[in-house]
Amino acid sequence: MLSFDPIDAARTQWVERGWVEAADGMAAVTSVIRAHAILMRRVDAALQGSGVTFARYEVLMLLGFTRHDALPMRAISSRLQVHQSSVTNAVDRLEAAGLVARSPHPQDRRTVLVGITPEGARVARECTRRLNDEVFGALGLSAQDTTTLVEVLARMRAGAGDFELG
Repeated sequence: MLSFDPIDAARTQWVERGWVEAADGMAAVTSVIRAHAILMRRVDAALQGSGVTFARYEVLMLLGFTRHDALPMRAISSRLQVHQSSVTNAVDRLEAAGLVARSPHPQDRRTVLVGITPEGARVARECTRRLNDEVFGALGLSAQDTTTLVEVLARMRAGAGDFELG
């Protein structure tokens, strides 16, 4: 463990080189990227042995949250804000593991529905328990800091066109 904050040291270097206007932005971006790496390491550890990645977990949870436990592939892609090919890859792997099943849409034969299986629901519940215990409920931040972080990042995401802030 370092005895100093390397991102703060880099910020100082930015200022000393005359990039004052960009120094805080560099520190913010680098901090978010570093925090992402830390969180993904924790997520990966929590999901280890479950047979699913976080991307596949997100698909399982989305399907489990739907009214009929199934959605068209296009809707999964849209709601998770990922490319259709990423959803296809995740669904292929989840289907091979018996965690989801594809079926034809009853009203639109061009559309394929993806539904969560009972085993997929069980895996999703177990992964959620682990993630809640080891990651989501153990960020090391106060409730106020967590709320502030989510609000600030939501404003940034909305400003980038990720969604429309209401």
